[in-house]
Amino acid sequence: MKKLLATLALGLGLVFASGVALAEDAPAKPAATAAAEAPAAAPAEAAAAPAPVPNKGDTAWMTVATVLVILMTIPGLALFYGGLVRSKNMLSVLMQVFVITALIYVLWTLYGYSVAFTASNPFFGTLDKLFLKGITPDSVAATFSKGVVIPELTFVAFQATFAAITCALIVGSFAERMKFSAVLLFCTLWFTFSYLPVAHMVWYWDGPDAITDAASLEKVTAAAGWLWAKGALDFAGGTVVHINAAVAGLIGAYMVGKRIGYGKESMAPHSLTLTMVGAALLWVGWFGFNAGSNLEANGVAALAFMNTLVATAMATLAWMAGEALSKGKASMLGAASGAVAGLVAITPACGFVGPMGAIVIGLVAGLLCLWGVNGLKRMLGADDTLDVFGVHGVGGIVGALLTGVFAAPSLGGTGIFDYVANAASPDYSIGGQVWIQLQAVITTIVWSGVVSLIAYKLVDIVLGLRVSEEEEREGLDISSHGETAYNR
Repeated sequence: MKKLLATLALGLGLVFASGVALAEDAPAKPAATAAAEAPAAAPAEAAAAPAPVPNKGDTAWMTVATVLVILMTIPGLALFYGGLVRSKNMLSVLMQVFVITALIYVLWTLYGYSVAFTASNPFFGTLDKLFLKGITPDSVAATFSKGVVIPELTFVAFQATFAAITCALIVGSFAERMKFSAVLLFCTLWFTFSYLPVAHMVWYWDGPDAITDAASLEKVTAAAGWLWAKGALDFAGGTVVHINAAVAGLIGAYMVGKRIGYGKESMAPHSLTLTMVGAALLWVGWFGFNAGSNLEANGVAALAFMNTLVATAMATLAWMAGEALSKGKASMLGAASGAVAGLVAITPACGFVGPMGAIVIGLVAGLLCLWGVNGLKRMLGADDTLDVFGVHGVGGIVGALLTGVFAAPSLGGTGIFDYVANAASPDYSIGGQVWIQLQAVITTIVWSGVVSLIAYKLVDIVLGLRVSEEEEREGLDISSHGETAYNR
């Protein structure tokens, strides 16, 4: 037994000695191999964070919201505008809204999204995503909550609908007298040099996931759009959509000139039934416009939805009351116009104010927009055919400024969100925020006004803005498109 144990000990000693010698002579293992053979806990600690996965509920909601905004434009806006013109021009308005929508969707995909939503300078993006380069079904876009994303293609489509309806709004100012080709060329120029820069200035920033501390916030702010960096609040497009389009429309009304017979001949709407249907479709679709602008299906989307509901209702009642007091009767046209005024005014405020603030905004907008299409219109002296400036311009300005008032937490608003603290900031100055809102309003008016003036002038030189007197009297349905909206 002693001899056996001694033999085993000698054998184990020889094996151990051989193993040590082999280990000393062997080359070092590659780092990758060493890492692969490390304990299981090591790679788990060193592994990169998983790629963010879009939330299915948010994605589904944003798809629905996008469809609702399409509904606002075609058929909503088309029927609302179409019912307000004379029957001989009904088809021309439908055609302009329909084709502008198609045109802008294509331009947005080719270069619009890249210019509006990439980082370059405070006024324009880059062409890095020209033709949607690099955007795949797996690409994601950040929402307003840390770690929450949706597919980037969903965001691209949603924003395309905003661009299209903004350009389509403008045609109401020069309806019944502008060449179809001139309308399309103007919209192309204006979309490129007014809509895209204003959208970039107001809405572009890098997202909450890029903000972790004061230094990263400063970095994001430096790369953001000019008005976003200033702290301007525009939840769904009071400046970008409504003021922007209204100023372009007003300039167009001046540049194209008044309709033949304006102020002398009857130019009453030919179908208030269609106008009411269009207004109703606008109201329904606007829930996608406003609540969808939250980019998530959460409580803020619910707040925007509720505010859109009550502000519109209050503006409808306010417009009718003002009309009844001033003219003795409340009209269907007034009710529909009041609803649109409320929708416009609550757009910049819908995610920032409480329901009581929304009601006040609707009340003020209903009364001031009623004045806008009557007293202000006479003061301006322009033939703004469908009162684009009186409703969208006045309503947009009212909404933008009152956002600064009713976003205050003391008045039921949400205040300013602190992305570093990931909570609402305890500091809010109504006067300071209204001043920022005023800067956004003035910037939009000046930018859109200058671009519009140049664009109309260029179109006039190249194509001419207006149809002939004979074509205008015959009606644009026949003279421009060779067909009519109704059988005669």
